[in-house]
Amino acid sequence: MPETFVLITGAWHGGWTWRPVAEHLRAAGHRVLTPTLPGLADGADPTEHSLADVVDSVVRTVEENDLRDITLVGHSWGGYVITGAAPRLAGRLRKLVYWGAFVPAEGRSLFDEVPPPYQDLFTALAEASGNNSVTLPFEVWQEAFIGDAPEPVARLLHDLLVPQPMQYFTETVAPLDAAALGVPVAYLLGEEDISLPPGEYGWHRFADRLGVPIQPVPGSHEASFTQPAALAEALLKA
Repeated sequence: MPETFVLITGAWHGGWTWRPVAEHLRAAGHRVLTPTLPGLADGADPTEHSLADVVDSVVRTVEENDLRDITLVGHSWGGYVITGAAPRLAGRLRKLVYWGAFVPAEGRSLFDEVPPPYQDLFTALAEASGNNSVTLPFEVWQEAFIGDAPEPVARLLHDLLVPQPMQYFTETVAPLDAAALGVPVAYLLGEEDISLPPGEYGWHRFADRLGVPIQPVPGSHEASFTQPAALAEALLKA
């Protein structure tokens, strides 16, 4: 039976990021929307929007297209976005899927959830940017985010990333009450995802917050590029 997917990107990415995965889902007969979020289009002003604006934009996309029985997927920072949107869209949701994504806790921003070296890096880059944005260094991207891609591919994709508004990292959303939402929730994690280090700051704590087991999928944090068929299959099975 055809499903409708709304795929929400992580930091530094536009909706184009999802195209390899979306094409696999569409080939299987499903409808897929991959919105580019406010502030993350090429040439966008990083100071123009808040995290609340981003959440509003996802809700608006769903409502204006009158989408129903949706699988709403959030990647990485996109976990904040889908967490904010889900209660407002509960009657339209089929399931909620976090893929290598942050699951917000009360009063805690993404900045609060990353290791101190990331905090120091983001703060320094935002202060130096002149517009309170963070541009991910290639060395960090290659080593931590997309280590399963050849260097030329990693460099090409890095060139397509956009500056991330720092306020999207420091603002908060209300945590998800999965029981009250009344919608199935799943957590997927790449088997080679080392964008957060294992241990205290690892991805596993976010599945624990949801009270669900981790469903492993092949690839790194950027498996939408390196393992799109496997990721599409995992989204269908989540």
